[in-house]
Amino acid sequence: MSQLTSKCIMVQGTSSNAGKSVMVAALCRIFSKMGYKVAPFKSQNMSLNSYTTKENREIAIAQVLQAEAAGVDPSYHMNPILLKPKEDFVSQVIVHGQPAGDMNFYHYQQNFREHALKAIEESLEYLKKEYEIIVIEGAGSPAEINMRNRDLANMEIAHLADADVILVADIDRGGVFASIAGTFSLLDEKDRSRIKGIVINKFRGNLDILMPGIKQIEEIVGVPVLGVLPYEPSLKLPEEDSASLSERKYRGQGDINIGVIRLPRISNFTDIDPLEYEDDLGLRLVELGESLDNLDAIIIPGTRNTVNDMVELEKYGFADEIRELSKKIPIVGICGGYQMLGEKIIDESNKESKYGSVNGLDILKIETTFGSVPKIITQSEAEIIDGSFFKNVKGETLKGYELHEGITNIKDTKPLFKVSKGCGNAPNSEFDGAISGMVFGTYFHGIFHNFNFRRAFTDQLRIKKGLTPLGFGEDTFEASKQFSIDKLAQIVEENVDMNFINNLIGK
Repeated sequence: MSQLTSKCIMVQGTSSNAGKSVMVAALCRIFSKMGYKVAPFKSQNMSLNSYTTKENREIAIAQVLQAEAAGVDPSYHMNPILLKPKEDFVSQVIVHGQPAGDMNFYHYQQNFREHALKAIEESLEYLKKEYEIIVIEGAGSPAEINMRNRDLANMEIAHLADADVILVADIDRGGVFASIAGTFSLLDEKDRSRIKGIVINKFRGNLDILMPGIKQIEEIVGVPVLGVLPYEPSLKLPEEDSASLSERKYRGQGDINIGVIRLPRISNFTDIDPLEYEDDLGLRLVELGESLDNLDAIIIPGTRNTVNDMVELEKYGFADEIRELSKKIPIVGICGGYQMLGEKIIDESNKESKYGSVNGLDILKIETTFGSVPKIITQSEAEIIDGSFFKNVKGETLKGYELHEGITNIKDTKPLFKVSKGCGNAPNSEFDGAISGMVFGTYFHGIFHNFNFRRAFTDQLRIKKGLTPLGFGEDTFEASKQFSIDKLAQIVEENVDMNFINNLIGK
């Protein structure tokens, strides 16, 4: 392996969803395959899709994917500040993987910025000591000139890390050359000088037609276009946020069909990703107000605000529909969705929202209380103890992770898992989740990433519909994810001037 002092390179975008996250993942895989010890870094991320590291700290799922691409364990140092939107202009602020409180935008910017910057500097220094190359991801656009003096995610971090910047522009949304030129024109010379190359992303069409524009934009901004990445819809990688989820096209119709309720504050929706690998299964995101007809099961996923989203279910009439459907088909609740399945959600201190305590769906005889314990952040393991719906996997060990506030009291119902690592329903409860007939819920994220559990669930749906169960075999989910990361890296290597980038890092 070549010896390097730690070198930082940064990927910024002309907009959100330009392709920064996947470009960072690709570079992490490429540099790792070259033999370098490489780590991803995103100083400040706003996302509701998060994960618990081995340190029992919380970071955004995008940095987990990037760490996996780099072949290293994810750490809270890779995402020192995580903002999780809770209500309008209010987010839970996660610092070094632990909650620092709920803050409105003004308070965070005016009173917390220096504390956040200190945490960012600490994490960056830690990574510099541990890794040879740090691939940094920006957020949104560096040309948000109204926010430049409060920046914690783009050019301020490029200067802090002494990082050269690759600017990624999304051609699929249109106006790619204007977005590139506009970004350069809105930056001052100090910031503009950091950008060393441009990558155009999500291109579909004839590259020859694009070339005159590429030559012109290079003359206008004085920076080379390093490559054009083709639009590649076949890649199956975890999405970072609900904006990306809007563009995700799940297989909508199959022999069995599952509806996933798209809650207004949906979080950790990567929980459903492995279900795409059941070939005969249709997966449909259901917006509030849409039809719940012709479904064989419903999943209510996690949410950053259980009370508010429960109110929304009632408002759109979904609550009554789900109550009625629970008599006919399986209803699954994960984390916040699990809390909604109960009789009542108690929030006397208004920790979750202005609504205070509200009634749940009253499908499971459980009750959830907020405000009595700190947020639970832990990796978890448990034994499957249900002997009815999950009789074929009873006694097996299941792994997941927990990110939840609130504790749940099981009343007249049975638990789903016996916890050997983690928290579950409440500290020292020994159990997680609850199940009654075809309805079950759990605090464990990642349950469907456990193949036997996932197949036991989907086979019950097949049997109920008169189809032949598939039984247990080989899980293709993890292999497919690794294939997608490798394919992504290959696309970048084949379409981007990697010699130019290698020279930036001093190879």
